Amino acid sequence: MAQWGKLSFAQKNCLSAVGKLMQKSGQIAPGARVGVAVSGGVDSFTMLQVLRYRQRIVPFDFELMVLHVNPGFAPDSHRPLADWVTAHGLSAHFELTNFGLDAHSEVNRKNSPCFYCAWNRRKRFFELCRRYGLTHLALGHTAQDLVTTFFMNIFQGGKVQGLSGKEPFFGGELTLIRPMLLLDKPMIVRAAKAWGLPIWENVCPSAKDSRRDDTYQWLAARWQEHKKMKNAVYNAVLRWQLDLGL
Repeated sequence: MAQWGKLSFAQKNCLSAVGKLMQKSGQIAPGARVGVAVSGGVDSFTMLQVLRYRQRIVPFDFELMVLHVNPGFAPDSHRPLADWVTAHGLSAHFELTNFGLDAHSEVNRKNSPCFYCAWNRRKRFFELCRRYGLTHLALGHTAQDLVTTFFMNIFQGGKVQGLSGKEPFFGGELTLIRPMLLLDKPMIVRAAKAWGLPIWENVCPSAKDSRRDDTYQWLAARWQEHKKMKNAVYNAVLRWQLDLGL
């Protein structure tokens, strides 16, 4: 703890939870070159900061590269991230696309806007990892994302499936990792505020009007009725996912 300096409880909690998951699941190894997908939202931005701290703690070297794919709603929205990355001496790739705009237009006639945009951004991240010779791609999914995805898959797909903490792609050429999977949103928000990260608002028209948001709101309503249910559900799904991954 001492080597982290004067950090708040939330900051230490984030560093500890990420470190625990990275160690348990062997998310990275010496010489890893990690592409960090940063949207500018609180989850991915906090992940980037935590990974910077983890670089100082782990007993081996690994590299970080920031990857930002702007969906096109606000072409200059990533300026705070670009300035922050420059100030901290990080390598980065910034790219403006029409993925979000196309998702809400006639270009996308078959899929939900969220699926279309997310699929295209994920594909682009994979391409960028190959271009820059990155061995890992880090995504900022949290415990809330895991639980919501778990129930979405049950309700809509009739299958039991969550979000893996570590997943190989392209025959092991690239490993997708989710270092924030043990952390819930309130703790992440508190840590981001303590670090003073320049988070900006998500202006996507589907940001709070999606199947994912509907599922989470349904779960949140159940938790309001039964105060102990949230912890029980989170603990059960997290244990199930961790056991599956190990």
